[in-house]
Amino acid sequence: MVPHRLRLVPELAPSDGQLCREFLAGDGSAFGALVARHQDAVYRLVRRYAHSGDEALDLSQRAFLQAFEAARRTLPRLLRESGEVPFRAWLLRIAINLGKNHVRDASRWMSAPLEAVDREAKGGQSAHDRLERAQAEALARRAVLVLPRRQREVFTLRIDAGLPFSEVAATLGISEGNAKAHFHYAVKRLTSEVRAMTSTPGGVS
Repeated sequence: MVPHRLRLVPELAPSDGQLCREFLAGDGSAFGALVARHQDAVYRLVRRYAHSGDEALDLSQRAFLQAFEAARRTLPRLLRESGEVPFRAWLLRIAINLGKNHVRDASRWMSAPLEAVDREAKGGQSAHDRLERAQAEALARRAVLVLPRRQREVFTLRIDAGLPFSEVAATLGISEGNAKAHFHYAVKRLTSEVRAMTSTPGGVS
């Protein structure tokens, strides 16, 4: 008789809601799991507002620290209101607010400092290539900052955090159709802004 083969069923990863409940019950490692799960999305989101990778990393850490400090008073309320915790939406709203506060003085984005080129240099790139890359990134950030607040939020959540429109809408508390409309107008305005900046002498000095 051939013995039955054991079939191993992969263990499903806990949902954000489960991890939040475990954290509230006293399991500190559950919040660490949430950080590991969402750190890439947070970094990509705040990178749009940061001058360098190091600055974006600092903003990411501040977003998670702020979330950690607020979690024990905010997560129970979210649980009472919906029965589930929209943790990612809540976390990304924190990251967006940090990013907006960080660039209130938008004048810092009018140029691409050479020290940023050196700091983010990639192997094999010439100094000229690195400067062009830094200038292009500065131009993109400058153009995004020109967008109206809601368009900028939708654009960064969709492009940088990689969220589908349904989650963009949930994060910002708007309808999915509204999110799509804001994204459409953001892309249209960005195209116009970049064209104007690149056609103006010294637009990315």
